[in-house]
Amino acid sequence: MREVKSQNPSEVADGLPSMEFRQLAAFDAGHMGVFWSEAGGPSPWEMHPDCDEMLQVLEGEIEVEVLPPEGGVGGKARVEAGSFLVVPRGCWHRQTILKRTKEMYLTPGRSLHSTENDPRVIA
Repeated sequence: MREVKSQNPSEVADGLPSMEFRQLAAFDAGHMGVFWSEAGGPSPWEMHPDCDEMLQVLEGEIEVEVLPPEGGVGGKARVEAGSFLVVPRGCWHRQTILKRTKEMYLTPGRSLHSTENDPRVIA
């Protein structure tokens, strides 16, 4: 049996260098983790073909941009401290950290990444 233990993601993030992603626990085919960062520009695009992803802001504020998989214009949502957002399976998304942020994420499946302007366009 796996070890069962309690963790405080905010305290774990306190001990990390900026943008070091720390895995807290395995979760299905993926994991749960935490990181922190100062404000900055948009991250690369990310997509999870097998699962939804939960992003929870522990401290700070982010803006998440989500592109619908069938094409068309995406949407943006702000996520403040204490709130979370679920990114639907198969949707490319990226985030902009608006102020110093600690964030926990739950990604139970695999992740794909892209630096294209629109990652839905196959070159």
